[in-house]
Amino acid sequence: MARPRIITRLHGGLGNQLFQYATGRAVALRTGSDLLLDARQFTPANPFQYDLGHFRIAARVAEKGELPPAKDRALAYAWWRLFGRSPRFVREQSLAFNERIGTIGPDCYLHGYFQSERYFEAIAAELRTELAFCEPARDANARMAERIQNAPSVSLHIRRGDYLTSAKARAAHGAPDPDYHRRALEEIRTRSGTDPVVYLFSNDPDWVRDNMKLDAELVTVAINDGRTAHEDLRLMSLCDHHVIANSTFSWWGAWLNPSSEKIVVAPARWFASPKLSNPDITPQGWLRLGD
Repeated sequence: MARPRIITRLHGGLGNQLFQYATGRAVALRTGSDLLLDARQFTPANPFQYDLGHFRIAARVAEKGELPPAKDRALAYAWWRLFGRSPRFVREQSLAFNERIGTIGPDCYLHGYFQSERYFEAIAAELRTELAFCEPARDANARMAERIQNAPSVSLHIRRGDYLTSAKARAAHGAPDPDYHRRALEEIRTRSGTDPVVYLFSNDPDWVRDNMKLDAELVTVAINDGRTAHEDLRLMSLCDHHVIANSTFSWWGAWLNPSSEKIVVAPARWFASPKLSNPDITPQGWLRLGD
């Protein structure tokens, strides 16, 4: 007899994919199901790529015949959605944590962002094992990893790119106040009692190198690009402490650091749009700095 299944729809960049995997994995473990990944969104026209293959995940990408109909098959898709055909469609109702996800049964198709540790905090230990990297760091990344671990360190993430060039993304997300990074670093210095080296991560490293001014030793990490973003995530996770952006990418860079002594600073205002809110975006113990 075939095992029950949970299917989770992947979309967005690496940070979003990690949330979608983690939530799907939690549901799969609770219901004794296999986890399948719907990666159909990652076509050549998509600016994002499937990135979970860099991790030792306990799931596999589903074959086309294992998935419910896509929207381009309008009649079949409507039949599936309107009449509750298997697998049962479960959509995230809002950006905030939804307790219902912890009660659904097997044979479900999960659709959402699921951006809260509360969906998977019960399996955090298993996730840290499964989100180990398949391959060791090499060359410049290996040298940077060694440098990071040789002295007190902070990862500081500045997300630019679509947050500035896309009017839609800019209106939704915006960026932290320019003074946020200085104040966050001071909090980490005070709480840790160290004067750490600050490793700057960004999708616009040239701008960061020229414009970020902090009273600290700054190292701009400009080794990787969008195809190797997982390597930046690995390097972030090796830092002792973290100043994250309003970005799921640096959220995971901080979360993957297993240290109970880490200090994580996040912006209090995660969204620029007053219409968007997720009070559950940061785990307990992370520090939120307001404007």
